Amino acid sequence: FKAPSRDHPALYRDLLRTNRVHWIAEEPPAELVRDKMMECHLRFRHQMALVPCVLTLNQDGSVWVTLVKPARAITPGQFAVFYKGDECLGSGKILRMGPSVYTLQQGKNREESPKKEEMDKIEPAT
Repeated sequence: FKAPSRDHPALYRDLLRTNRVHWIAEEPPAELVRDKMMECHLRFRHQMALVPCVLTLNQDGSVWVTLVKPARAITPGQFAVFYKGDECLGSGKILRMGPSVYTLQQGKNREESPKKEEMDKIEPAT
């Protein structure tokens, strides 16, 4: 897919899934195990700015990553590296991505998207 411009909404996504995360401390952080979710930061390209996100731990050790705001050009095969403050927590290979901002704006795939359930887990409905 070639987007019409560098900042086209089709290039932006705010949900991704990794494979089983390799944790530096060998175990997932206690907060993530206890709450099944945890706020932290993510980097998926060398030297890019850290992006705030929420991790949701899956049974198989993989994580869903919900970005606080959509990021550009996330690609399967890249590694998502997780940080808490200055500490590197671990990393996982990006396997799947949620719908692009463009797709969400078009209103397509709303029923197929994991977005709704994921957001319900993260933010209680008001």
